[in-house]
Amino acid sequence: MNADLHCHSCHSDGVLAPSELAVRAAANGVELWSLTDHDTLNGLDEARNAAMQCGLSFIDGVEVSVSWGGITVHVVGLGIDPSNTDLAAGLTRVRSGRDARAQRIADELSLLGVAAPYENAMRHAGNPTLVGRSHFARVLVEQGYAADIHSVFRNFLVPGRPGFVDHLWTTLPQALAWIHGAGGVAVIAHPGRYRVSGERIEQLFEEFDALGGRGIEVVSGSHGDAEVRTFARLARLFGFYASRASDFHAPEESAVDLGRSAPLPDDLQPIWRSPELNERVICMT
Repeated sequence: MNADLHCHSCHSDGVLAPSELAVRAAANGVELWSLTDHDTLNGLDEARNAAMQCGLSFIDGVEVSVSWGGITVHVVGLGIDPSNTDLAAGLTRVRSGRDARAQRIADELSLLGVAAPYENAMRHAGNPTLVGRSHFARVLVEQGYAADIHSVFRNFLVPGRPGFVDHLWTTLPQALAWIHGAGGVAVIAHPGRYRVSGERIEQLFEEFDALGGRGIEVVSGSHGDAEVRTFARLARLFGFYASRASDFHAPEESAVDLGRSAPLPDDLQPIWRSPELNERVICMT
């Protein structure tokens, strides 16, 4: 199945509207799609309705920002109920810290000579409560500090580089409690991006497993062949379901387009076949 279970709209740090993403996904042959914006559910109604028009099977989703062991980890919640009040309140609390972080990032970038970084980042943000690193990255490209988004994240806004600001998000137990309370299935997003390996990544997976986490993104837009092999092995080791995703943000920025990720290894169990998630798929075909 051509499933893409992680992407972003203009409601967080993507550039396309949810309806535009649905049309793009359908054009690219996606059969099962989920919108998983950062810490917000605002685009899901539009996405679901557009999926219906395009004949796409759809899963309501969200990506929750988590602080774990001194790093930021993202947990995707698939099959969540967007009307769940505890999840909505929790995401509101997570978002409340984003603006303060954005102001601090802007202060750091101002010291480099970046012109009006906060105001310019706001221009790129469809949701003013969710100004994030990707919005500042677009400003840096516009002002000639980097050639493209990928080079921004090699030279700015990451640990040890100019513009990086540490921040405490929610905890892993709390994030999974919100996802499970809303009837969802928890998946660790793009584990190859976390700059941890060996015993540390296994420690993360052990805690995630103990909390009822069900899957990891084995195939992601930010994973090369080596990462796919690594996380396929770890999915087998922990008995996790495997997810497949592009983590698409924008046509000119993303390494992988919607629905164009590599296939999952044949011996892994896809997350969409888990009993919990199978019941939450909204079938349009």
